[in-house]
Amino acid sequence: MESLRGHLLIAAPSLVDPNFVRTVVLVGEHGEEGAMGLVLNRPAPATLAEAVPDLASLPGDEERLFLGGPVRPTVVLVLAQFTDPSEAGMLITDRVGFLSADSDLDVLANTAVRARVFAGHAGWGAGQLESEIERADWIVKSAEDDDVFDDEPGAMWGHTLERMGGRFALLARMPEDPSVN
Repeated sequence: MESLRGHLLIAAPSLVDPNFVRTVVLVGEHGEEGAMGLVLNRPAPATLAEAVPDLASLPGDEERLFLGGPVRPTVVLVLAQFTDPSEAGMLITDRVGFLSADSDLDVLANTAVRARVFAGHAGWGAGQLESEIERADWIVKSAEDDDVFDDEPGAMWGHTLERMGGRFALLARMPEDPSVN
């Protein structure tokens, strides 16, 4: 399988793992050794200013911290859309990437169009993600910058499927518990 870096993984309605129910994950790295990504649609109850005061000035004091996944939940990752991609520590798409740990936040404030801060990430061992995709646990879509920074992260799962159209738009309307339909 080709690398899925820069793609979205949209949880299929049948995926019942509580860590990933109705999530949209941006794949940040994918290779023979495994994959890592960020859950884009799980804002934390705390604001960034409350949770990580040192980074609060980046996207703004009232911006939410996001729960990036169950792996290493105490590690903070900054994802940004850059006007100057050379400022990224690692690019995922043409203009979206991770902030390097040694980046100067003042410089970033001038080169980032938008940014989000995540606690933790999602991870898969060698072959695990490929098996989950073969099992139809995930719907794969190329990421667009607007997908990554959706203004309504709580509704991102449905919005993303709706934009894909066809049978995916029908899935977007499926109740979380089909037995109540």
